[in-house]
Amino acid sequence: MRLGINLGYWGAGMDGDNLAVAQEADRLGYDVCWAAEAYGSDAPTVLTWVAAQTESIDVGSAIMQIPARQPAMTAMTAATLDSLSGGRFRLGLGVSGPQVSEGWYGVKFDKPLARTREYVEIVRRAMSRERLSYEGEHWTLPLPDGPGKPIKLTVHPQREHIPLYIAAIGPKNLEQTGEIADGALLIFPSAEHLEDTAVRHLRAGREKAGKTMEGFDVCPTLPLAVGDDVNGLADMFRPYTALYVGGMGSRKQNFYNQLAQRMGYEKEAAEIQDKYLSGDKSGAAVAVPHQLIDQTTLLGPVERIAERMQAYAAAGVTTLTLAPAGFTLDERLAALRAGTDALERSGLA
Repeated sequence: MRLGINLGYWGAGMDGDNLAVAQEADRLGYDVCWAAEAYGSDAPTVLTWVAAQTESIDVGSAIMQIPARQPAMTAMTAATLDSLSGGRFRLGLGVSGPQVSEGWYGVKFDKPLARTREYVEIVRRAMSRERLSYEGEHWTLPLPDGPGKPIKLTVHPQREHIPLYIAAIGPKNLEQTGEIADGALLIFPSAEHLEDTAVRHLRAGREKAGKTMEGFDVCPTLPLAVGDDVNGLADMFRPYTALYVGGMGSRKQNFYNQLAQRMGYEKEAAEIQDKYLSGDKSGAAVAVPHQLIDQTTLLGPVERIAERMQAYAAAGVTTLTLAPAGFTLDERLAALRAGTDALERSGLA
């Protein structure tokens, strides 16, 4: 099992530290460094900055949002980043959510599965440098009855095949991801529930495409905090879990709330959402069960984290992406080092 890091969103007050974290992960032999975007910093700019100041670690978008860019633009960005980084770019895509898609980008959040499938097909055709033409429900290239003509990408990516990941939570999206992508970006993964909530759906998609899970990258992100006080460490992540389960999306369309329900926290997920959407964010954080936090993070001393890593590997994880927590840069760097120590102790390195 490989290790990655996730820098999250730029502009959250730790920007200078994030570069130091990425450089230390590069030195320690981490496999990939991911960056996110929502409606603040964009992922490609951050990844370009990181790639220019690291040596061997891959850089990946987790995610570049599908409603934010035309697919040909995404192919251009991916090819450029792969070329500039010396073949170190991984393209992670996702549909975002209804509030961001429609409120920020002005793109209807309808038929997300069909839209994702078409988008991936166009991006792959463009990155392969064939002359681009496509007829689908959501995109037609070139536009009919106009001056447009099929055009070929002029940039040569470093590699013939840039790895393409999709952020997926729901069963249908997971199955399609297994069918059309090279990897899946997962969030709030519980090793105890991963087979039912994710892997079996990914496997079904792979089988639909006539493939096995061999070579497919199952890549969840987990916050990491090192120390002896597991309960105290878990409390650090109460606001984070409450935000996603309670407030990320509307009452009817919150994919993270639905995931918590599938993990057996139906009553608790409803309570967290009720409190969060009524404005009681602190109450929502208190309502998050300790077990939910403990199952979806890596907490405790190195020995305990090593045991949890073994559980994730047994559940099918191939790249474990860590989000090292700490109030200072030194604490975050120490967490990074503890991650490599735990991997070595687990026997998975």
